[in-house]
Amino acid sequence: MDFKISCLLFIRNEEDDILMLCRKKSPNKGRWSPPGGKLDMVKGESPYQCARREALEETGLKLGNDDLSLFGYVSERGYESSTNWLMFLFDCNKPITRIPDNFDEGTFRFFSRSAISSLDIPPSDHELIWPFYDKRNLGFWCIQADCDSQNPPKLRIEAFPG
Repeated sequence: MDFKISCLLFIRNEEDDILMLCRKKSPNKGRWSPPGGKLDMVKGESPYQCARREALEETGLKLGNDDLSLFGYVSERGYESSTNWLMFLFDCNKPITRIPDNFDEGTFRFFSRSAISSLDIPPSDHELIWPFYDKRNLGFWCIQADCDSQNPPKLRIEAFPG
């Protein structure tokens, strides 16, 4: 299986609503997810460099390292039975003031945290992403998930705040 490294950005507006992208492309086509993208491994890009680049490319938000808080990672083995993913999860400390323009990867909207649970999001995100986003202020989380399209992900917390 392919192995991909990516970052997800949890960007909020001044009302504390979270910016979400309805994806036009795979993976997760037609579903809502936080903005982000794959590391440019050919250039040796770091997760922080990737997060800053993706924020600028997708939202127009120019960030420095101090604007980002890395609160964990999720390692998904066999996502959609095709790819192994390592996703770095970044909380953005700098609010965004407007909805970014639509672009070739999708359409943006803001949602309250409670509304996100009822959106069409990737099924594994209910267990792998959002519970740990809600606990991001407790410290750094490391999650391993064995994904199987026939069963819910099997989670192992490799490291947790403590």
